[in-house]
Amino acid sequence: MDPVTSPTAPTDPTSPVPPPPSLDVSGLAYAYPDGHQALFGVDLTVARGERVALLGPNGAGKTTLVLHLNGILSGGAGSVTVAGLPVDRKNMAEIRRRVGIVFQDPDDQLFMPTVREDVAFGPAAAGIRGPELEDRVRTALKRVGMDDYADRPPHHLSFGQRRRVAVATVLAMEPEILVLDEPSSNLDPASRRELADILLALDVTVLMVTHDLPYALQLCPRAVVLSDGVIVADGPTGELLADDTLMSAHRLELPFGFDPRSVAAGR
Repeated sequence: MDPVTSPTAPTDPTSPVPPPPSLDVSGLAYAYPDGHQALFGVDLTVARGERVALLGPNGAGKTTLVLHLNGILSGGAGSVTVAGLPVDRKNMAEIRRRVGIVFQDPDDQLFMPTVREDVAFGPAAAGIRGPELEDRVRTALKRVGMDDYADRPPHHLSFGQRRRVAVATVLAMEPEILVLDEPSSNLDPASRRELADILLALDVTVLMVTHDLPYALQLCPRAVVLSDGVIVADGPTGELLADDTLMSAHRLELPFGFDPRSVAAGR
C-alpha cells in the first residue's frame, strides 16, 4: 500500500509578512589599502527593535564594521543589508538616511548657529520643507528632552546637552537603526543617566559601540564581542560579562567591584 501523504497546508495570502531585520551582515571581510586585514568574515543579524552592544578591545575592527553600515567603507568581501536594502552605490542616499550614526564627539555633528537649524539640516538636505520639517525638528528635540533649547546656540550648551542634540539630529531623519559610538564617554553621572533614559524610551533599533560595560548591560539585552576582526561571542549581555574567561581573553574589564550578576540587563 502506498504511504498516505499529508497535504501541504495552503499559504494564507493575508498573513502578515515579517519585516526584514534592521541589519544583516554576511561574510564581511575587509582589508585596508596598506594590507591590514580588519575584518575576517563577520556575520551579524540585528532584528528590528533590538538593542545590541558591540564590545571589543581597541583594534578589534568595531569602527571598520560600523563604517560599512552606511557605505563609508566598501569594496571588501561579503554583504551588508539594512532593512532588506543592500548597502551599495545605487541605494546610498536611502541607506544613509536609514543608518544614523551618533559620533563620540557631538561637536563633529553640530555646526549651525542654533539647535533648531542643526536638527533641521539633514531633513532639509533630503528635500523636506515647511510644516513637515518643523514637525520633524520639534518631535526629535522632544524625544531627547531638548525642545526648550531650539533657539540656543549649540556651543552654549553643556557637553551632555550637546550629545542629546546630536542624537536629535539623527532622529530627525527617522532612521531604521541608530548607531551610537561611545555614548556615555565624558558624561557626568546625571547626564549619563538622562541619556540612558532617553535611549531606553526610543522605538528604533540600536547598535551601541562602547567600552562602558555597565552601560552596555543597562541598555542592551544582547551583546556581541568582536576581537581580531571576528565575532567571538554573541548572547545575553549579562552572561557574556559574567564569563571571566571570555572577558580576560579579549581584554574586556569591568570596573572594580562591579558584579554583572547583581544587575538586571537592559529593559
